Amino acid sequence: MAKKGMVEKNKRRQKLSQQYAGKRAALKAIIMNKELPIEERFAATLKLAELPRNSAENRFRLRCEVTGRPRANYRKFKMSRIALRELGNKGLVPGLVKSSW
Repeated sequence: MAKKGMVEKNKRRQKLSQQYAGKRAALKAIIMNKELPIEERFAATLKLAELPRNSAENRFRLRCEVTGRPRANYRKFKMSRIALRELGNKGLVPGLVKSSW
């Protein structure tokens, strides 16, 4: 089980990234537009730097919904490999069948 503080920090990051997504996208569009004057693009860069760091989408980490484990997660199930195997063996994951040959 992951530390509760790390899980909560990640939830705050996800919430911030959703909150600032539109503003960040608009500023990045201005920065990438080569037809605009360099001064306007530089001003947009400074505004982007003023936004909170945790509002960047790449600071959000995919974590297991069951245990909070940060590594080896399956996006489809939103679970780590360990939790997926345990719940799959119990038959609690719909659509997951234990293979045997």
